[in-house]
Amino acid sequence: MTHFCRHGRLLGAMLILTTAASLAGCGVVAAPVRVSSAVVKVVPVAGDVVAAPLDVTADVID
Repeated sequence: MTHFCRHGRLLGAMLILTTAASLAGCGVVAAPVRVSSAVVKVVPVAGDVVAAPLDVTADVID
């Protein structure tokens, strides 16, 4: 009986780690968009206007 309990706990831990890793991947995908947005915001006058769609895109990815 304890043999099944160990496998159940191992399976549960693997499921939690897999879920956490898949959710963390969204931040990795959104990072280049966020960096691009930050770089564009430095441009005077038009930077904020150009960066707005990039910010929305990064929020949607997350």
